Amino acid sequence: MSGRESEYARFDPEATDAARPVIRAHRHAIVAGHYLAAEAGFAVLEAGGNAIDAGVAAGIALGVVHSDLVNVAGVAPIILYSAKTGRVETISGLGTWPAAVTPDLFQREHDGHIPPGVLRSVVPAAPDAWITALERHGTMSFGEVAAASIRLARDGFVMYPLMATVIANKAESYRRWPSNAAIYLPGGTPPAAGDVFVQADLARSLQYMADEERAAGGDRAAGLAAARAAFYRGDIAAAIARYHRENGGLLTEEDLASFRVAVEPPERVSVAGTDVYACGSWCQGPTLLQALRLLDTDALASHGHNSAEALHMMAEALKLALADRERWIGDPRFVDVPTAALLSDAYIARRRALIRAHEAWPEMPPAGDPHGGEGEVRALPDAAAGPAEAAHDTSYVCAIDAEGNVFSATPSDISFDSPVIPGTGLCASSRGAQSWADPAHASSVAPGKRPRLTPNPALAIREGAFVMPFGTPGGDVQIQAMLQTFVNVVTYGMNPQAAVEAPRFATMSFPNSFEPHDYHPNRLMLEARIPEAAGTALARWGHGVEWWPEWAWPAGAMCVLVQDLERGIISAGADPRRPAYALGW
Repeated sequence: MSGRESEYARFDPEATDAARPVIRAHRHAIVAGHYLAAEAGFAVLEAGGNAIDAGVAAGIALGVVHSDLVNVAGVAPIILYSAKTGRVETISGLGTWPAAVTPDLFQREHDGHIPPGVLRSVVPAAPDAWITALERHGTMSFGEVAAASIRLARDGFVMYPLMATVIANKAESYRRWPSNAAIYLPGGTPPAAGDVFVQADLARSLQYMADEERAAGGDRAAGLAAARAAFYRGDIAAAIARYHRENGGLLTEEDLASFRVAVEPPERVSVAGTDVYACGSWCQGPTLLQALRLLDTDALASHGHNSAEALHMMAEALKLALADRERWIGDPRFVDVPTAALLSDAYIARRRALIRAHEAWPEMPPAGDPHGGEGEVRALPDAAAGPAEAAHDTSYVCAIDAEGNVFSATPSDISFDSPVIPGTGLCASSRGAQSWADPAHASSVAPGKRPRLTPNPALAIREGAFVMPFGTPGGDVQIQAMLQTFVNVVTYGMNPQAAVEAPRFATMSFPNSFEPHDYHPNRLMLEARIPEAAGTALARWGHGVEWWPEWAWPAGAMCVLVQDLERGIISAGADPRRPAYALGW
């Protein structure tokens, strides 16, 4: 380091750790996967709303400004802490397969695959999730929190490079349905970065829900119920059901009218003196908790950040947890998921013993048996040829307010593998792509069953020390980026911005959660900022090392808030790999 660099580091040491400043606040803060969504949520905080109001406002906005990756009629799993009750709870935000589906449908008629289009639609859950959060813990109306989203859809926003690239890359997929092409290929071509992008039908759908709320009169609860009914029983539901009826789909008015999200206690483990909370086994939340428990954090600290040894330990822990995900994790209403046993001390010790120093598992390890039997070896699919396609879906938002309420949510669902319902601007959730056609799989198709969801918001609390909501997009990379960011903050003591900017890895040594469930045994992706010597050592130990470029967007887009409970200061980290941003006061 030169003398000038040393002087600069003494002046502002954090400037040497991160490309962006650490946003700090003493009242409230929010971070979201797009800067306009963060602004929508921050405006609600400034107007007197709480973290739940702000998180819902930003979450709906992500369905507008990220509508390639997040759909207003998609999924929205939520985990939150209520300062009033002192409890953490989850809202599933995940829809169910239609009642008309049969467990053997896709084996019988589609060669064991779940095709793009209406047949992979499950009941849209995000609107009910947002409204449920507002009912239980918010202070504002649906119309108030949706106002920014209505404006952004009606008046447009400036197209940004990542969304422009995704739409251009998926242009042929959008052309499969005229209703998609009309929005995402205006004039027949993908919008360019810098164009103003308008979604007039989506604005009308959101405005209709707000208008029905206002027309209900009465108290706030009656208004929120009317907004929900507008979607699930009113004109929007009728349009969805009619389109499915006329185009070979399965969703009906009854599927929509009878749907409600689940409100449940979280799953919880303790890691390095910190309680980490996640959603249940209808998503990969328990897999994140298991992978964190498999880590020896003292050993990680001694090896040093992103050393070959630390990277090897984390990658192998993730492989073991993901092997158990493949065997055990599915909708607990339909599958006997041994979550408590998977996270138990005895089982974790047995699985951790399978992490071998300087020796990688050459493929996905066998799943374990948390009931005490031998590990199970199941037939794995053939290795996929070519590169692993990055998951395009999902975004994230978290918020903390002055009262101490905490909100963490991971909304999702893409617009290029499912038709836009004409006149609505909405794609009914295509999350059926995360089920398996095989009836024996834990995440198989069944009427009323939920797919195994990759989006999984998290919350970490160390009593008397800090609160940390965190999450990311990225499909199967989500829990991997989340694990690394947690370790960066808790084990290596990084500030949140440095923690999310640090270079990352991702193993691909498991069947992908998305149809067609490609399998890339032993593949380990490293961002180019990881030292080359570490990559060389990992390859020598048996990892199939491949390199992402620097700042690779497939490595996730972590967002995190850390509130120092003693000082009351909130620090934020927003990942520059995608257009995430943080705001606070």
